[in-house]
Amino acid sequence: MTRVVVADDQTIVREGIVMLLGLLPDIDVVGAAADGEEAVRLVAEQRPDVVLMDLRMPRCDGVEATRRIRAEHPGTQVVVLTTYADDGDLFPALRAGARGYLTKDAGGDEIARAIADVTAGGAGLSPAVQSRVLDALSAGDRPA
Repeated sequence: MTRVVVADDQTIVREGIVMLLGLLPDIDVVGAAADGEEAVRLVAEQRPDVVLMDLRMPRCDGVEATRRIRAEHPGTQVVVLTTYADDGDLFPALRAGARGYLTKDAGGDEIARAIADVTAGGAGLSPAVQSRVLDALSAGDRPA
């Protein structure tokens, strides 16, 4: 079983993701956080394999929470699950240590695949995000 923490400040979204993941085989949701501070605390307490992390949350945003989780708990992978896929969100999250990045239009299969990919040591990037990263690299961009 892959142990997962979900972090999202919107209650209905957080509860929906928890419910969706609960229906998937081999995934055990061990906690749900309403902000980045709570996510960091839950990771310390529960030692999950993966955190599904929203980016824009109060108290501590997803980028800072990802940075702290990866520094303090390197065995826990982070998959960003957000509404935003622009460079201003994407590249800071990846630099903070996120190994996956999905937008909230992802389905259950895509989320499960990203969780499996990062747990196996790979990357869990949506096709649109993969294209954006490759475009930036091939153009020689060095995202801020």
